[in-house]
Amino acid sequence: MKTTFRRLGALAAASALALSLAACATDAAPEEDAAGTEWPEELVLGLVPSQEVDQLVLDAEVLGELLSAELGIPVTTEVTDSYNALVVAMQSGQAQIGMFGPIALVQAADQAGAVPVLQSVRFGSSTYVTQWFTNDPDRFCTTEVVVDDDGFAFCNGVDTAESGPVGEEALANIAQDEIISFVDEGSASGYYYPATQLQEAGLDPFDLSGAFFAGGHPNSVLSVARGDAAVGVSFNDARGNVVDELPTVGTDVVVFAWSTNIPNDGVAVGGDLPQDLQDAITAAFLAIAESEEGLAALDAVYSIEGLVPADLDALDAARQVEANFGE
Repeated sequence: MKTTFRRLGALAAASALALSLAACATDAAPEEDAAGTEWPEELVLGLVPSQEVDQLVLDAEVLGELLSAELGIPVTTEVTDSYNALVVAMQSGQAQIGMFGPIALVQAADQAGAVPVLQSVRFGSSTYVTQWFTNDPDRFCTTEVVVDDDGFAFCNGVDTAESGPVGEEALANIAQDEIISFVDEGSASGYYYPATQLQEAGLDPFDLSGAFFAGGHPNSVLSVARGDAAVGVSFNDARGNVVDELPTVGTDVVVFAWSTNIPNDGVAVGGDLPQDLQDAITAAFLAIAESEEGLAALDAVYSIEGLVPADLDALDAARQVEANFGE
């Protein structure tokens, strides 16, 4: 993707926060914090599938081991079947740390009292977009399809876009009964933002008779590539996640539109955890992101290239999307 990002500023902010929290991350957990509240004997990190579940379970275990080493207490990992399930797990105390998409991050804060502490960095940016793609470019492309150096096809100017939205006019070609592959009902880029775009295009997002949830961003791409849906959505560019499985996916699926910019997914911690433990978890993630082994683990789990402090203003914008959705 030909996208321009501000990498140095984001990573510098992460390094500064890592230094300020470094004192909180110790080799062994303290028996109790300054307020007299003991740390739990173990922590649970919850995740949601963005890849094949069995592989995510294995990748998550590596991340859990790295967190355990940083914090000095065991960190087990659990893969839930949806963002909503992970929010409930945080609410019920079954998970103390969660890695969420932006809408679910807001829901975790508002419904479970969780505290967003970090956001992911990819391609040097803490924001991303929904991409709309199709196996029927004749219907959704108003410009010639172009293929970039990586073998990925685009139209409607998406190939040269630096931010969203772009190509939204093509959404007018989507019918109310269109077979559309969404990702997950709690996903920002995989449901909330694209459904909002459809609403703005004059469609009723709650009456899309042909829409379905594919259960993951790669699955949504594959659904369109295999002809199970004419149109689909995912984060950009999820085609890269399935190119090993389907080498022709870059041209089988043509990206024709982007949403407005969306804050990246992030990490939330339980609001009822001692403050020094919240700080230590934040510092532990940042320390992991600074190591080669840690970055490999974060990349394996969610293609994360770095972590920065949570942008609460950007999350407020995501909260507004959630609040306005369907009104």
